[in-house]
Amino acid sequence: MLESSPVLLFTVISLLLILLLLVLLIRNNGIAALIWNEIILEKITNFIMDQSKEQRILNFVLQNAVRGDPQSVVDTIDKYCSQKEWAMNVGDEKGLILDKILEEAKPSTSLELGTYCGYSAVRMARLLKPSARLLTIEFNPKFAAIAKQIIEFAGVQEKVKILEGPSEEIIPQLKKKHEVDTLDFVFLDHWKERYTPDTILLQECGLLRKGTVILADNIICPGAPEFINYIRNNSHFVCTNYPSHLEYMKVKDAMEKAVFLG
Repeated sequence: MLESSPVLLFTVISLLLILLLLVLLIRNNGIAALIWNEIILEKITNFIMDQSKEQRILNFVLQNAVRGDPQSVVDTIDKYCSQKEWAMNVGDEKGLILDKILEEAKPSTSLELGTYCGYSAVRMARLLKPSARLLTIEFNPKFAAIAKQIIEFAGVQEKVKILEGPSEEIIPQLKKKHEVDTLDFVFLDHWKERYTPDTILLQECGLLRKGTVILADNIICPGAPEFINYIRNNSHFVCTNYPSHLEYMKVKDAMEKAVFLG
């Protein structure tokens, strides 16, 4: 027993050092942080709790937010995701950038790509004029079901319509099936590899007008280099970069605003 103690002590110290290195890596590396939160930690918690993180967010909203108060819903989700479990909402810091650009655009018809739990849809809807509408596309049916309940709880369901399915299938349907003439504002927050093809598709379908504002999230972490290269070197757009941080973390991130010139 005594002979094995140094080996045991060495093992414990080694594990502690590995854990410390892992924590430091996560704090300073955005991709590592995403892998830790979205894959490792979430899978473990889902197994223990026997429910999804998105369901836990919904439950927290239902139990703590004020029904019919979109600001309360936004604040409650921010509280949960900053104090309990990280989630891929646009978040409170970048949310202020989204608010500012949306208020400047004063859109009548907006499109969001990537609904997730409905956080940004509620956040945007609370600032839209009464006659405005927001169409939000979500590929994952489980996320769409959660978002529907959160949007209804916030009381903004009259302004927000969830369209379930792949963006590349729904975008060409917007004019005829959903009576969209042109879009005033587009928020890109779905699969990063879809940013460029969907922006091109929006142009091909005649959904952008002179002055349409496109705002893209997470252009640094996890990153959208193809989109940034495309949009900044396209004479049909004028771009503005907004440095920030990954939602609920200190990891560097940014948003990119692109105004369509026609």
